[in-house]
Amino acid sequence: QVQLVESGGGLVQPGGSLRLSCAASGSAFSIYGTGWYRQAPGKQRELVALITPVGSITYADSVKGRFTISREKNTVYLQMYSLKPEDTAAYYCNVNGMTTTGPFNIWGQGTQVTVSS
Repeated sequence: QVQLVESGGGLVQPGGSLRLSCAASGSAFSIYGTGWYRQAPGKQRELVALITPVGSITYADSVKGRFTISREKNTVYLQMYSLKPEDTAAYYCNVNGMTTTGPFNIWGQGTQVTVSS
């Protein structure tokens, strides 16, 4: 069974930076694709950034040039710069891949990012 643990959220002033981490753990698994999503109060969950199984990277237009998604082994990161109040949301990582018992597609527990002065 694969589990995800997110960290790195918090309160930051506009223009500030944060780095979110999402660590996958378990036995005998391979990661295919990873992504970060966010959900603000009263809004639907939306894609922020993702890395496809072939390594292509996609960003939401609203974060292009400010956010960077990366992956190192079993941890995926979201580096966020020039944060704006509208970036305030709960951020969730998503990881899909394969274990010895079959495919998986799981979500992290979420980490709150609040951008406010």
